[in-house]
Amino acid sequence: QVQLVESGGGLVQAGGSLRLSCAASGRTFTAYIMAWFRQAPGKERTRVASLRWNGGIPYYADSVKGRFTISRGNAKNTVSLQMNSLNAEDTAIYYCAARTAGREEYEYWGQGTQVTVSS
Repeated sequence: QVQLVESGGGLVQAGGSLRLSCAASGRTFTAYIMAWFRQAPGKERTRVASLRWNGGIPYYADSVKGRFTISRGNAKNTVSLQMNSLNAEDTAIYYCAARTAGREEYEYWGQGTQVTVSS
């Protein structure tokens, strides 16, 4: 059974940084695309960044380009999201997600981790 477990959320002041991690287990993820989504109160869940597990050019939403970096973590089967220059608009629940390459929908989701940026 596939499991995605996020960690690293919390409260940070505007201008600060946080690093989110997603630990994936349950299968080999080499053919998967890993992503981070976020959902702010009253808003739809949107994709923030994504990365093909075995390499390639990452995707970033325009709102986070130049500030966020998605990468494979040092630990096996982990994906990280480094978030710098955070602002109040980044406040949301952040979710790790995975899908098989070739599928449009993300099949697996983590439980989410709260990120709150105080201004």
